[in-house]
Amino acid sequence: MTQYWRDTVQSARQMRRTLHARPELGWQENETCKLIRQSLTDLDIPWETCAGLGTLGRLAPNKTSDASTHIALRGDMDALPILEKSGRPWASEVSGCMHACGHDGHTATLLAAARWLKYHEDSLSGPVTLLFQPAEEGGHGALKMMEDGALRGIDAIYGWHNWPAIPFGRMVCPDGLVMCGNGTFELLLTGRGGHASQPELCRDPVLAASAITLAMQQLVSRRLSPQRTAVVSITSIDAPSGPTVIPETAVLGGSIRVPDERTREEVNRLITEIATHTAASYGVHCEVRLYPRYQATINHPQAAHRARTLWQHLYGDDALDTQLELPVMASEDFSYYLQEIPGAFALIGSDDGDNHDRPCHSPYYDFNDRLIPRVTRYFSELAGIDAPALSTTDD
Repeated sequence: MTQYWRDTVQSARQMRRTLHARPELGWQENETCKLIRQSLTDLDIPWETCAGLGTLGRLAPNKTSDASTHIALRGDMDALPILEKSGRPWASEVSGCMHACGHDGHTATLLAAARWLKYHEDSLSGPVTLLFQPAEEGGHGALKMMEDGALRGIDAIYGWHNWPAIPFGRMVCPDGLVMCGNGTFELLLTGRGGHASQPELCRDPVLAASAITLAMQQLVSRRLSPQRTAVVSITSIDAPSGPTVIPETAVLGGSIRVPDERTREEVNRLITEIATHTAASYGVHCEVRLYPRYQATINHPQAAHRARTLWQHLYGDDALDTQLELPVMASEDFSYYLQEIPGAFALIGSDDGDNHDRPCHSPYYDFNDRLIPRVTRYFSELAGIDAPALSTTDD
């Protein structure tokens, strides 16, 4: 059994690096999908298509009774439009596309759990669904999976994300709010273009854009209560022109992070108010476009307690991190699942001092493979199956 465990971990590491070298963006995960389905087929795990590129693997599907619990374990698959600079031997072979968030590791870990749980399938007390999800990075993959029946018959769902800001092996899995909701916005400014030597004849959208950018920095600090958690960021200004030309238009882009829908509504109202009024003071018209993305990721207390308890059982009483400030302002489409059924989403630290402190979405980021055996053990315990204690070969 120990050798089978070692083989399981090793094959998952190799799969992770294969996936890392061949990243695919959301709703384009064709080769990733094929690798996953072939792996499940090789393991004799029945699977079915969900939302096109998503896959549901089924373990012990017929072990249902009034006493059994049907759990789902989720792994996301998509990469990001980032040019990798990590210098790793397994770095991306696709220019401008990179697994900069660790979804390669999440997928490989779920495949490791699939292999180990299949080996112990007769001992499972209830069904386990392995949920391989596309398009987490803004593509609403979780929503599409749900719309295609991914959660049908499932009692609880568990997911995780590697987190470089947490010391290696520490878990954060609070009751309630763990990650914020998000949204994006565009501000389309229309002025009057002209010669740079005659600004009085123009209505300068670049000047208005600059003023709006500065004014937006006061939204959180001066228009919301200090007790409210929110972030508003202007992330781009696009006003192409020549050195002697005041342009006709400018476009600002930005992002918000909010803990709840009430705060989202208030922030969106203030963005519209500040942008339109500031632009008007420069004689410029502003059209505001608001794009809601994900709601906040809110754990169910009973599932979160179970996750924390199992992690401490595996890795000791001090295996929970108490330093990370919550909520994390990043967002997750796992929130869709938690709006539908009970479950918990955990952040697990990857910073072991060996260049694994680079933040997610950095071109220098790389997933920490030492997390694979740890999280595989955790997933196995969630399904009621023990895994061998970690050894030096696991690291």
